[in-house]
Amino acid sequence: MSRVQPLAWASLVQEAVFALRANRLRSALTLLGVVIGVASVILMLAIGEGSRKRVADTISSLGTNQLVVLSGAANSGGFRGGSGSLPNLTLDDIAAMTELASVAAVAPVASTPVQAVAGARNKTTTATGTNLAYFDINFWQLAAGRRFNVAEERTAASVAVIGATVARELFPDDPAPIGQTLRIQRQTFVVIGVLRAKGQGFGGVDQDDTILLPLATLQRRLAGNAFAGTVAMAMVESRHPEQKGVTQEELTRLLRQRHRIAPDAEDDFSVRDVSALAETLKTTSQILSLLLGAIAFISLLVGGIGIMNIMLVSVSERTREIGVRMALGARRASILAQFLVEAVLLTVAGALIGLALGFGLGWLIALSGVLSPVYSTASVMLALGVSVWVGLACGLWPARRASQLRPVEALRQQ
Repeated sequence: MSRVQPLAWASLVQEAVFALRANRLRSALTLLGVVIGVASVILMLAIGEGSRKRVADTISSLGTNQLVVLSGAANSGGFRGGSGSLPNLTLDDIAAMTELASVAAVAPVASTPVQAVAGARNKTTTATGTNLAYFDINFWQLAAGRRFNVAEERTAASVAVIGATVARELFPDDPAPIGQTLRIQRQTFVVIGVLRAKGQGFGGVDQDDTILLPLATLQRRLAGNAFAGTVAMAMVESRHPEQKGVTQEELTRLLRQRHRIAPDAEDDFSVRDVSALAETLKTTSQILSLLLGAIAFISLLVGGIGIMNIMLVSVSERTREIGVRMALGARRASILAQFLVEAVLLTVAGALIGLALGFGLGWLIALSGVLSPVYSTASVMLALGVSVWVGLACGLWPARRASQLRPVEALRQQ
């Protein structure tokens, strides 16, 4: 190809465009494979990056020094429930945890599904009873208003801090509904704060679809808690992230002692490292992203094979044309360049259309709220680069086959 004069490239491109336009339907069908391949690569990489970003944001929101203590599992009819189904963590257990030297804060957590009503609007959500430490452990900041205080916790005051989703759906005309009232199971609560939006967490759960109440308020005023004075879960903040393992051991030893568990008996609770679970999910997300990307690249390769097949057909159909050009003095490098240019033009056109399609589909996915694809310059350049490489690689064999034809034999073809 080095023997092709620089000024000849313009005529090669013109000839390639003319040849492709002469077979519009065939060229369009060939383009389709590249379009789908490039769009798949762009979209899959963006979805994978969006998933990794969501997991990273969730890990950041959880912090690096958080532990979760779950109560035991209930047995009913021979079936054993999951952790937390038997709330045997007492408030005295919570108080004892806070006295450990390696523990910075402890937040008891009791949750129940409720129907919240404000005026003519209603919403099914989750009411969570807890204490002030819950806000700091979970990095909850307020968009408006205030948290409940210790006195309101002690007296089971009818106050509520609501999530952004609850505020938007129950009070659509008031961005900061401080002082407004809502009803939960015939109990009236005053909204004293609105949480800053966090978005979706693990499993696509909307973290903003929540109502936070003082623990005593939930247990005394709302039905459904058959174990007053106990909770199903506690969130613990280790004083130092590097001592989280020590904190986990101390919590286990303390609760075994308080629950009078024999040395050879199983725990009736579990202590889990939330960030370890988050890191596992992050690794899983990365693996899935690689798999999605690999599948997308395979589809791009299939599109390249389609280009190869079409170019082989084109060489067969234009054998006499090749013979005439070579008989008139065209060099083999020019013939090789002609068919390579056609293959690259097909690939580049398909890549640009596929790029636009990938961005368009990603925009639709973002509008749906399921996931926000994250595009990067590297992924775009990678998709375009691979598509051009596929065009060159898959167009090389047909181009070489055309350039190696003997002029006499080519002219004899009908």
